[in-house]
Amino acid sequence: MSSPVISVRGLGKRYQISGRGSHDTLRDHLAHGAKALFHRVAGGKAGDGGDSGEFWALRDVSFDVQQGEVMGVIGRNGAGKSTLLKILSQITDPTTGEIRVRGRVASLLEVGTGFHLELSGRENVYLNGAILGMTKAEIKKKFDEIVAFADVEKFLDMPVKRYSSGMYMRLAFAVAAHLDPEILVVDEVLAVGDAEFQKKCLGKMQDVSARDGRTVLFVSHNMAAIQQLCSKIVLLEGGEVKFQGGVQAAIEAYLGDNRPASDGMVDLSDWKARKGVEHVKIKALKFLTLGGAQKSEFLMGEPVQLCIEVVFDREVVEPDVGFALLTSHKQPLFASALSDCGPVKNAGPGTMIYSASIDPCQLMPGAYRFALVVMRKGGDVYDFVDEVPGFTVLPIPSENSIQPDLRWGSLFFKFPWRVEPVTK
Repeated sequence: MSSPVISVRGLGKRYQISGRGSHDTLRDHLAHGAKALFHRVAGGKAGDGGDSGEFWALRDVSFDVQQGEVMGVIGRNGAGKSTLLKILSQITDPTTGEIRVRGRVASLLEVGTGFHLELSGRENVYLNGAILGMTKAEIKKKFDEIVAFADVEKFLDMPVKRYSSGMYMRLAFAVAAHLDPEILVVDEVLAVGDAEFQKKCLGKMQDVSARDGRTVLFVSHNMAAIQQLCSKIVLLEGGEVKFQGGVQAAIEAYLGDNRPASDGMVDLSDWKARKGVEHVKIKALKFLTLGGAQKSEFLMGEPVQLCIEVVFDREVVEPDVGFALLTSHKQPLFASALSDCGPVKNAGPGTMIYSASIDPCQLMPGAYRFALVVMRKGGDVYDFVDEVPGFTVLPIPSENSIQPDLRWGSLFFKFPWRVEPVTK
């Protein structure tokens, strides 16, 4: 195998939380001097105030990236993703470890950095291109392609301070994306812009890797985009590598508590996030296909059958069972209850299974959570469990002009559209 284009070994980055760092400015020195003088006057010690506080944003990170690979970097906020990309882009230096990079690196860490609001779009293309390392000849050669990609030709000679946020972002991404680097470093670019703009971004990055054989490092919280673009993943947690390897296994490790057990069942017998009475307990939540197979991953549109197992120690009056479906960020989507379908009968003692089918499953790709409840119809709560891991919806290939995983929202509907010519 050929040598990797990026080789990272034992990488670490330490920041000072308080006190004097290694890159203090003149103002910092004056402030520290004044603080020391105050301590001497007050009878204190020069070291008082937590000067030794430090924080490791990255610790002992190692991985290799081969030419032409698209590697995803995922993790929760504060995991160290952006710090890693800034070190790879030579914006900041590591505290420990080493990095070897073979080839020219272009970074899309903050799209639009270097734009001057008083200059026109045309002038900013040349200015921003120069800041990103392009020569004037390269910018001139790529100029028409950049403008076409951004779709701002009519407004090219207008100051960018009059651009809408969408126009501004399109032009900024277009400049950065049309560099000719061997390595492209991208940080959460797809979090901005409309669906069509995001589709263009994805398409451009796919072209860069597949057609031109360039290497891409891609940071995103969009798991659908990660699945579509990447061939392998590095998962960071608390500044350390928690997992590196295949895409699906990495996503499962990343989702963690957002996912049920691999067999499609969540045991709720000893669930901590609950409240209610002792004689009624929600015991388990299961996810089944309509054929009865138990699993935790479903394709878009595939029906999902929910089975809620409830144990009654004695007879209970009108136990209405229901659920609320939430996104992985705990945003409520919809709720359903047994009483929606008619009268609720008494139950128990014994175990009952309450089933409901989401058919078709009109959810966008992503991980989902549940809140489950058993309560007397219109009355007291018998049992309530929250933050219950749910199932995951996976994207399916689409020939449509707008990919399902790039649309807004969490729900997907197929409406009956008609196209008719206007007749006079």
